[in-house]
Formats: sequence, C-alpha cells, structure tokens
Amino acid sequence: MNSYKVYIHPKDLQTLNKDIWSDDVVPGILKHDAKKLLIDITYRGDSIRKYKKKSYQITFKKPYVVNRNHVIHLNSEYKDPSLIRNKLSLDFFRSLGVITPRAQHALLYLNGQFKGIYLELESFDEFFLKKWNLPEGAIFYATDNDANFSLLTEEEEAKTEILQGYSEVFDTNGKGEQLLSDLIYKINTLSNLEFEREIPKMIDIEKYLKWLSGVVCTQNFDGFIHNYALYWNSGTGLFEISPWDCDGTWGRNRHGELLPYDYIPIEGYNTLSARILYNSTFRSLYKKIMEDILKNKFTEYQQKPLIYAEIEKIKPWIDKDPYMVKKMPVFLSESQFILDFVRNRRLYLLRELVHLS
Repeated sequence: MNSYKVYIHPKDLQTLNKDIWSDDVVPGILKHDAKKLLIDITYRGDSIRKYKKKSYQITFKKPYVVNRNHVIHLNSEYKDPSLIRNKLSLDFFRSLGVITPRAQHALLYLNGQFKGIYLELESFDEFFLKKWNLPEGAIFYATDNDANFSLLTEEEEAKTEILQGYSEVFDTNGKGEQLLSDLIYKINTLSNLEFEREIPKMIDIEKYLKWLSGVVCTQNFDGFIHNYALYWNSGTGLFEISPWDCDGTWGRNRHGELLPYDYIPIEGYNTLSARILYNSTFRSLYKKIMEDILKNKFTEYQQKPLIYAEIEKIKPWIDKDPYMVKKMPVFLSESQFILDFVRNRRLYLLRELVHLS
C-alpha cells in the first residue's frame, strides 16, 4: 500500500482550515518513495469537508508530473464503514468496459501524524487521456445535481444556463461547450424518431447503457445526476460517461446509512436515461447488457473474492486509523453486508427485467 507523507507549514495549514469550503490551494511537500516533491494541496469534496477526516486534492508542482499524473485525489471515505465501496464500484465499472479512473488505497501522514487509510484516485483530465492512450477531446465534471441532462434544475425550474451543473476540465480545440450544449438541447427537444436517429451520432449509446447498468446494480443514488464525468472522444466524435465518487453504493447511501436493495428501479433516472429507454431498440440493448451483467458480473460468486481481497488489504491498518477504531465491529461485518446486498439486489433486478421487454 502506498504511503504518503505530506508536510504543510502551520501558517498555511491555518489558512487551509480558515475556510474549509474554499478550493484555494496552499503549498506543501510530499515525501513518497524516498522522493521529496513540491505540491499544492487543498480540501476536496462536498459534505465530507465538514467532518474531521477530510479529503484532499494534490497537484504536483515540481516535478510537474508524477507517475504520469499531474493531480491525484485522496478520498477519506469517512462515511463508508467498509472503506472499499468506492474502489469496488470503480473496479466494477471498468469490468463492464466503462472508461474509469483507477483507484488504490494509501496511507496518509500529515506533518508526522497518521491520518488514516485513504483512497487514491486518478484525476480524469488530459493527463489521464495521455496515460491510457485515449484520444484528446473535452472533459466535463458533473459538479452538482443540475447535471441531469435536462433544461430544468433539480427543483424543476428553468435553467439560466444550459451547462448548469457542469464544469469544464479540459478542451483540446475549444468545441466542447458547444458540443455538450447541442447534446443537452437535442436530448430535450428532438422527437422520438429524431432522437433514435441523431443521438447515437453524439453519444456512445452502448457505453452509456453499460454505465447505467453499473449505476443501477451498485445502486449509486447520486450517480445519475452528479458524480460523473463526460468525455468527448475526438477519435469517435462521441461523448462517453465515466463514474466518480461512488462511496454511496452497495447497500448504503453517501451518509453511510442503509439503503434498501430495491430503492432504485432498474430504469434508473435522469432525462437522458428516460429518453433512451423509451426507445424499444435501445431498451432491448439495455436488457441484453443487464442480463449478461447479472449472469456473469454482478453475482455473489464473482464479487465475493474481490470484496474480501480489498478488506484484507486494509484490515491490518484499521485499528491504527484514528477515525476507524470505533467502527471496527461494523467494518468486520461489512463484507457479509455487501454480499447480502449483491444477492438481494441481483434477485430484485432479475425480477425487474420484465419491465424492459
């Protein structure tokens, strides 16, 4: 497991803590693999910032790129008593053929104090594209619940900007905003016949349906309208979708509370999913994809060794993590809890396949 030793001058740490909601960075030093790296660091995430175990974004300054990354994220996974749901989810999406950032657990020390077990995530940016030999293009993050592929906000009020809810991360040729604007507008205005003909020219339908299957199986409540990235692939001329921050999954929500296995329907929700699944051809493709996943991927047999492998990796450090000591009894029962969720969720989805006929 990677070990990161971060040092921040006390004055800069005081600045960082003065406004935990600010994205302004402070300078620091990262020691890793006997190397001393100059970095910028800030808190990241939304509600997690108000908890004691915070998440961090680290930007490399000198050297500018480390292991082909310019930015990495260290997620505290504070509300997940297993610490593995995010990792399990991202690995699951990748197994479905969805473009997905890599994740691995790491140990974090801040100014010599052990801060616990974290999940290190790749940043989905231009460096990610280069690292994995993907074509350049444009990348957008869904930064809040208005990233719902609709012309209306979450409160069902008219949006003042069509890209409300999205944040541009990278754009090779400056066409990304216009391409995404056109996509969202057409999703909401095309007739059903026009939708079937035009939308596959703008978004990779099969990859979207694989992503939708992943969100539905893991029951990622936030994932439909938040916590995803859109990547316009210049090689295909199509948008693809990628998951992000999947800690509220596998039977719990993002607050760590129990979520009934049948909480989210097999169709999921958001405007794009609704329009795609209204079409019989696309719905049949979704059913075929889901049937294959429920047979070969989302099963107790397939997931059990993955769950236990992740638990065993971090188990030696749980009683040393200052934020996990009191959660040890729950942690030890989480493997079976997640397996029970897989069994119940899978049976529920198998019954619900009839609605896709």
